[in-house]
Amino acid sequence: MHKLFEFIRSVYVAVLFIVLEIAAVSYYARSTYYTQARLLTRSNQAIGGVHSLFAGVRRYFSLGHENRLLAEHCARLEEQLAQYQEAATSERLESYLQEIGESKYRFATACVVANTVNRAQNLITLNRGRNDNVIPEMGVLSPDGAMVGYVVDCSDRYAVAMSVLNTSFRASGRLAGSEYYGSIYWDGRDQSVVILGDVSKYADPQPGEEVVTTGFSQYFPADVLIGWVESAELNETRTAYTVRVRLAAELSRLSEVILVANRDLYEIRDLQQSDQIEQHTRLE
Repeated sequence: MHKLFEFIRSVYVAVLFIVLEIAAVSYYARSTYYTQARLLTRSNQAIGGVHSLFAGVRRYFSLGHENRLLAEHCARLEEQLAQYQEAATSERLESYLQEIGESKYRFATACVVANTVNRAQNLITLNRGRNDNVIPEMGVLSPDGAMVGYVVDCSDRYAVAMSVLNTSFRASGRLAGSEYYGSIYWDGRDQSVVILGDVSKYADPQPGEEVVTTGFSQYFPADVLIGWVESAELNETRTAYTVRVRLAAELSRLSEVILVANRDLYEIRDLQQSDQIEQHTRLE
């Protein structure tokens, strides 16, 4: 007991100093809205820096896995390029390529700074923002092109995406090779499984069957891989299937992503929200 008192007496000055500093900073932080905003900005910058540091360490140790995925992706692209080059002698193909012009979609890459998979509302923070032409509602894909989520907000240097493992996430998906589609969402249970709901009772989904995007959503192009059918069951009224889909993307190991933007998104949205469209909607 005597030694304990001696120890406390030797450090109480430092402890008292720390306590007073914490009290002073707390009082200063609550003094005005301006100081609150400044401290919040500084703390967010510090947290972002820490997340970036740990993300860099994770990326270093996952380089082998990422290089393998990149090599496989490059091999597929080289094969497609060889097919196009073989067909390039066709004047019909050349005229077609000139007619279609610029692609409807714009692609970019980003690194994952922070990512959660064990919550109901999981988010992914990326190291690209408005300065890098990243905007809200860009789709987020894994390095091998599988669905991951979509961007919901941006700062100048960072972006936050809603993960597919988020109970607020919604997209459209269909059974590959058919026209049967439904709504993709997560029920908050299994971190590797999402739900394809309201699929026609005539669809007859089979285990292992691919599930891809429809292209109806503004976030993703058509035929982006979502995953594979794990199981399916009819609802109580036996009018539609609820399909469990095992995700193709490994979200717990995500370190690099591909961003995709629909160049026509805002033009389509402005048209849909025009005064004339609203008039027809009100008439209904």
